[in-house]
Amino acid sequence: MLAELKKSTPEETREHRTTLGLWLRSLREERGLSQRELADILELDYYTFISQLENGRGKIPAHRYVEWAQALGQNPRTFVKRLLSYYEPMTYSILFEDKTASE
Repeated sequence: MLAELKKSTPEETREHRTTLGLWLRSLREERGLSQRELADILELDYYTFISQLENGRGKIPAHRYVEWAQALGQNPRTFVKRLLSYYEPMTYSILFEDKTASE
């Protein structure tokens, strides 16, 4: 089973982050928030962090996942599961996709 899992290439990682950024932007826009407004809600020092994430650079710190989910009107569990699928695809696969007979 583990032999079937492969490490993401830098290109795949970039692609995952870009796709995630588009999703985060769509969630923000659905809430009618500007990047600056979302940064204010999240008490971020720089709204440019939102821009970086939406452009596929950077990563939401794990200790802030719930705050982000709430700010974007998402169920925290569903939100974090989606983040995990982009940030840690191998871990996501092990936890949610691979089903073995021993489970």
